[in-house]
Amino acid sequence: MKPAGRLDARQVKEVPCKIRLDERPVQLSVASEGGAWRSGGTRMNARELSLAIVFAALYAVLVMVFGIISYGPVQLRVADALIALAALFGGPVILGVSLGALIGNTYTNVLIYWIGPVDILFGPVANLISASLIFALRRRRFLACLVGALPIGLIVGSYLSLFFPPPEAFDLNLPPWLAMVISITLSSLVAIAGIGYVLLNALSRPGIVKPLTARGLRLYLPRVGNAQGT
Repeated sequence: MKPAGRLDARQVKEVPCKIRLDERPVQLSVASEGGAWRSGGTRMNARELSLAIVFAALYAVLVMVFGIISYGPVQLRVADALIALAALFGGPVILGVSLGALIGNTYTNVLIYWIGPVDILFGPVANLISASLIFALRRRRFLACLVGALPIGLIVGSYLSLFFPPPEAFDLNLPPWLAMVISITLSSLVAIAGIGYVLLNALSRPGIVKPLTARGLRLYLPRVGNAQGT
């Protein structure tokens, strides 16, 4: 048998290559009912990060526009209605409402009423927990919105009791912090389980869902066994 010899540079160039590389992009992040993201890590893609920025900006703008009623012992933070959308959009809303609260609370503290770093830091934490709970319970949307209002009432109400007296309507021989927690919880229920739940159902209509999924957005719908979207 003739031993194989080495190919010089010219011969290598003339060797035909039939290997063809597939240049189609591979999506590494796959939605599933078991978790928000799966496949190598818990990361959002560029489209979802952009959507998170949109939600953050929208939340902050709503806090600024409705600033006078977005803080204090008796409040209605309209921006919190966006938290309910975590049941539909998942990660982008969870990240967006957390960053939006950081921006919005910084604005209200600087230009409206100074509470301090506790409000700037723990407000976003409350939103993060609330949105995460709503996403985890997304199969039962109304229950998710009810449960999601509780962390905001507990966390925000607890630290607001250090700066404001409780509302007179709750002056029923209750500890000041408990009266404040009840006040903020009720307002959060109106914003999240009321306005937010209506908004969530409105955005879940097929006429809105189909164009969004056609553009590659990942959505979570209660009537389908698996997460919807690409």
